[in-house]
Amino acid sequence: MKRWFTLPKIILAVVVMAIAAVLLQRWLAPAPNAPQVNTSAVDKGNLEETVLATGTFAAIKQVNVGARVSGQIKTLRVKLGDAVKKGDLIAEIDSTTQENTLRDAQASLQSAQAVLKVKQTTLRQAELTAKRQRDLLAAQAGTQADVETAEAALDTARAELTAQEATVQQARITVDTAQANLAYCTITAPMDGTIVAVAIEQGQTVNANQSSPTIVKLAQLGTMLIKAKISEADIPRVKPGMRATFSLLGDPDKQWNTKVYAIEPGDTTTTDTSTTTTSSSSSSSAIYYNALFQVANPEQDLRINMTAQISIVLAEAKESLLIPSTALGKPLGNGWYEVKVQTNDQQLQMRKVRIGLNNRVRAQVLEGLQAGERVVTSEAKAGNKSTNQRGGPPGFF
Repeated sequence: MKRWFTLPKIILAVVVMAIAAVLLQRWLAPAPNAPQVNTSAVDKGNLEETVLATGTFAAIKQVNVGARVSGQIKTLRVKLGDAVKKGDLIAEIDSTTQENTLRDAQASLQSAQAVLKVKQTTLRQAELTAKRQRDLLAAQAGTQADVETAEAALDTARAELTAQEATVQQARITVDTAQANLAYCTITAPMDGTIVAVAIEQGQTVNANQSSPTIVKLAQLGTMLIKAKISEADIPRVKPGMRATFSLLGDPDKQWNTKVYAIEPGDTTTTDTSTTTTSSSSSSSAIYYNALFQVANPEQDLRINMTAQISIVLAEAKESLLIPSTALGKPLGNGWYEVKVQTNDQQLQMRKVRIGLNNRVRAQVLEGLQAGERVVTSEAKAGNKSTNQRGGPPGFF
């Protein structure tokens, strides 16, 4: 039998199979994909750069109405939430002690005034006696010793009158003090406002000797004050008069408009009396400053100690060309950046673009782009697909 599988034919068959395997592998392996990009259109809109802060509400003016004398609260004429006018009666303290003190002071004054009249009469008598003795001496009918005695008595009467006038003045002061203490038993509203807290009940005894006890807290709620803490990194950019909006935790969808009213010069550790810090802790903690906002509150929907989420507008651009901030490439200085633009034929083109306002979400385009063009926001190259880990067709070794 004739042998067909000679050595040259075997070698040729192996070479053909190797070539076929290489061609098959190249045919099965996919070509590298073109770069895949995400783009966004250049459009027009409004842009704001803001600082976010959290603040709490306080009354524009609040006072603690307290007792300046000790005694029992005889009547309490107001309750929580009452609206009062300046001069309205708040409470009355039992005034028995103060009335007795006033009567005693008035009696002492009357006694001092009576003694004063006696001293005045004594002075007039001493003046007449001294004049008579001087006249007698001039007529050589009296002696020098009598004149000197009369003048000494006159000086004494004058001194006693001066002392008694001072005693009368002291007695008057005592009466005035007693009258004031009696008036303090009637506590009235120092201003128009709303009773926001009642600290003492009717029948309770207050002691004003050591401190001034608070009867009620009175606040003006027609205008509210927001104190918002702003970090030292942002506070240099915040100025009085800047526009701001805020919302409440209980109603986040409703936006209120306001403006920066003022900025407290000291940080919150110096302006907040309820906060105590040491030098070691304050040096390592963040520093904040209070920005103040005034808000009209005619319906009194805003309440003391509510929390406000505030957005302060540092700068704004209206009807400007805008692109996503993620489209910005290499910064070139003076507001210029590199930006990739996708042309109409799906080609990528590098463009120099000048940027204005940038709030890290969207950026204002001043030069280099037109409305409707598309900028690349992200780009990724897809890897080659393979059918198995060895890179060849299934079953090929």
